[in-house]
Amino acid sequence: MDSTDFPNDLVQMQHAWNAAYEALAEPWSRDTTVLRRRLLLLSVRLRWHPHWKSVPSVPTARTELRRLARTRGPARAG
Repeated sequence: MDSTDFPNDLVQMQHAWNAAYEALAEPWSRDTTVLRRRLLLLSVRLRWHPHWKSVPSVPTARTELRRLARTRGPARAG
């Protein structure tokens, strides 16, 4: 799947999810409740994004989205 298949907002959301997850994984992280709520909100938005209705293989696309968000970050997405 080509990275241009993903809308910018979807890649940015995945990048934000990754950042929140990494912040929560820190040994001495603060505001864990805020981070957990953010992860939950972003998870719901990622799961129900309208883009998934047009993708033939959603599991494969989600994997590609996570890879793309890790390697490119929010600025170079889409």
